[in-house]
Amino acid sequence: MGTGRSRLSYDALILILALLAGLPGSVVALILLWVGDFTAKVQWTLIVLVTGFWIGFAVALRERVVRSLQTLSNMLAALQEGDYSIRARTGRPDDSLGLAMLEANTLGETLRQQRLGALEATALLRKVMEEIDVAVLAFDSDGKLRLINRGGERLLAKPAPSIQGLSASELDIADCVEGDSPRIVERGFPGGSGRWEIRTSTFRQDGRPHQLVVLSDLSRVLREEERQAWKRLIRVLGHEINNSLAPIRSIADSLGRIVKQAPDDPENQHDLQQGLAIIASRSEALSRFMASYARLARLPAPVLEPLDVRTWIERIAGLETRLPVQITQGPDVTIMADGDQLDQLLINLIDNAVDAALETGGTVEVSWRKSAEHVEVTVEDEGPGVAGTSNLFVPFYTTKKTGSGIGLALCLQIAEAHHGTITVGNRQDRTGCRANLRLPQDRSPDKRL
Repeated sequence: MGTGRSRLSYDALILILALLAGLPGSVVALILLWVGDFTAKVQWTLIVLVTGFWIGFAVALRERVVRSLQTLSNMLAALQEGDYSIRARTGRPDDSLGLAMLEANTLGETLRQQRLGALEATALLRKVMEEIDVAVLAFDSDGKLRLINRGGERLLAKPAPSIQGLSASELDIADCVEGDSPRIVERGFPGGSGRWEIRTSTFRQDGRPHQLVVLSDLSRVLREEERQAWKRLIRVLGHEINNSLAPIRSIADSLGRIVKQAPDDPENQHDLQQGLAIIASRSEALSRFMASYARLARLPAPVLEPLDVRTWIERIAGLETRLPVQITQGPDVTIMADGDQLDQLLINLIDNAVDAALETGGTVEVSWRKSAEHVEVTVEDEGPGVAGTSNLFVPFYTTKKTGSGIGLALCLQIAEAHHGTITVGNRQDRTGCRANLRLPQDRSPDKRL
């Protein structure tokens, strides 16, 4: 059977140790006083003084030690409660107790600065959450709503105090909390409907997991992009159609006057034939323009199949007959891609490079390399270079006299459909242009874009 043993408090232990420290000297002094040749009055007076000083110094030592520890204890308790205004009186830095006080004060100042920074960061975060034009909701581990910003209040058409503590099912947004992230859905909410991007993630607060749900309204952005696209479309179509209709209208008026004046005159017959030829030519050009625009709009989704990069590049480069295309051999690599679409893409890049190289008598070189996740195909020429490279991918913008202006636009559309990128710019090492096509390596063969 175990036995309990009470332990002395630290205060009592300090007092006992202080008394024990002075006990030998006090006992010797009392013995000398008792056996010495002193009167009883002197003996008792000195005994009282020695005993008093002995006990008094022991108690003073206890109070000095305990009071300093109590000060540190009170300061630490204040820090624990979040009160960083209490400071201990600093002592000498070469003194153990003074050094402890200095460190405690330094700790308090550090915690105060961290607390101030945390409060400022929290205030900034709350301000940002209130002002951003997206809905932000946070659910705790029990699935209850704990946080919602103004965007979320507008989306659910309810103030935060009335819906905090409700579950996603009770708020009729359970489908937004579950599922892949990010994803785009089209649905309605009490505060609006349209297309929404939903992103979900998790975080921990007070050691418990929480779920964060962010809903972004894409409808407004898409409408603005659609409006800008329509403006560009109307501007391009209007420009091209007016370029064709203006001469047709002018020639038609001239032909009408000729017919009214002398339709049987042989010279007028020649003018009629020339005018009709011009009208037919402009009509055919307008028809080709509309067909090119329709080609951009009807590009099908790529069908991904294994494509050997070496074979693909060598085959397309061999189709060029105007100028030999130099091929810098790269590594063996196979990608998942739509071979027909990439054929068209590389044909356009090589065709542009050869056109530029023929102007200066330069060469065209095609190379490729691979990284951990991508394959990069480079087409370089030694032509004169181009100005205004920022407009190269704008549909129907061309720097060539006989160009249609859809080649690079079509290349960009094909590259992006394969989740790749394409850039065209002037070379830095010499005159000419460099086109870089970057395509991902790892793509599932049955995936459709």
